[in-house]
Amino acid sequence: MGRHKAIVLAITMLSGGIIGAGQADAQTFRTYRCVDGTQFIVGFYDHDKRAFLQIDGEPVTLEKRLALSGTRYSGAGVTLRIGKTGATTVKHLKRPVTACTVIEKPAL
Repeated sequence: MGRHKAIVLAITMLSGGIIGAGQADAQTFRTYRCVDGTQFIVGFYDHDKRAFLQIDGEPVTLEKRLALSGTRYSGAGVTLRIGKTGATTVKHLKRPVTACTVIEKPAL
C-alpha cells in the first residue's frame, strides 16, 4: 500500500509541475537608429499593450495611446509612433520628432 501511495504522489506532483510551468510570453525586441543619432531598444510582449524602451541609458515604459494611423506609445516625456507602413518616429527630452529605422542584426 505504501508503494501505491508513493507512485500516486509522484504522478500528482509531476503533472502539477507540468501544468503549472506555462510557456513564457512571446516577445519581440527591436533596435532602432534615428536620423539625429539617437539609438534605442524597444520590447513588446504578447498580452501587454505597453512598449518597453531603453533610451538614453534609461528604461521607460510607454502606454499605448489612441492613434489615427498605426500605433502610438507615450509616457515619461517620450513618444514613439509606428506607422502602418513601418515608418517609425520618436520624440524625447524636448528634442524634435526624428525618423528612425530598425538596425538589422547580422546573420550568424
